Amino acid sequence: MTIHEILETVRRVEIRTNRLVNDMMVGAYLSRFKGRGMDFEELREYIPGDDVRSIDWNVTNRMGRPFIKRFREERELGVILAVDVSASSAFGSSRRSKRESAVEIASTLASSAARSSDKVGLLLFTDQTELFLPPRKGRRHILRTIKEMLFFQPKHRGTNIPAALIFLNHVVKRRSIVFLFTDFLHNAVAGETASRAGRDLFQEIGMTNARHDLICVHLHDPREAELPRAGLLTVEDMETGEMLELDSVRASVRQTYARTNALRLAELDRALRHAGVDTLRFTTGDAFAPTLQKFFETRRGRRRG
Repeated sequence: MTIHEILETVRRVEIRTNRLVNDMMVGAYLSRFKGRGMDFEELREYIPGDDVRSIDWNVTNRMGRPFIKRFREERELGVILAVDVSASSAFGSSRRSKRESAVEIASTLASSAARSSDKVGLLLFTDQTELFLPPRKGRRHILRTIKEMLFFQPKHRGTNIPAALIFLNHVVKRRSIVFLFTDFLHNAVAGETASRAGRDLFQEIGMTNARHDLICVHLHDPREAELPRAGLLTVEDMETGEMLELDSVRASVRQTYARTNALRLAELDRALRHAGVDTLRFTTGDAFAPTLQKFFETRRGRRRG
């Protein structure tokens, strides 16, 4: 693909996501997440009428006269898009892969944040940190973010969500909204949440949510829920290369496949609720705008309540 074609693709995504932001007013919903942190502004002598609760008693005692600390309310919001680009993200049984779905949703959120003059950061990860763009403002930065999400070629195939969150917590000091885009296939399958890997995953999710405002965006393909009746199928794990043959003609095989996935999703939902994080689930190929809009409306109502 030429540079011109890449830029045209990025521009098309920008136009489409800007239109969605206009239609859904996601920017207005994102603004409800703005932090209430306070940044230190100055230390000055007390003036009659100042709030006595602002007096810095340590400085007052040293100087022999009252001083107060002044703070400025921090309204700037950082939005971090953490996108799983491991090999399983390339899978798609419909017109979009999971990664393509993630790009469109994440680009909408980035455009929304830009509309609110908020900074946007990007983390692309596999079982390693593949790319990190620190939070910045501006259209050029948003276009760079979209381009990287669309075209970045990861060096690794596996997935390590806890390592990605540990990295984020280390480099992102200011409280931010973190959207974690992943399919949760290789960190939280049925039966694994009792294992050390499962405990590490949900413990790190909970810790990140305490430090930031973490929202898990679970990307799910229809073929992960239901096996088609298509004869003898060879299924390959895209991250490990493991092969499995399934006779999809047999109803018992299809039922077991569907039941295993349903149990996996139920266990995943239970663990995420226990970790105290909000979760959005999107099925590739389906329109994501209504689900996203409903989510922001619900959170807006919760904040008002």
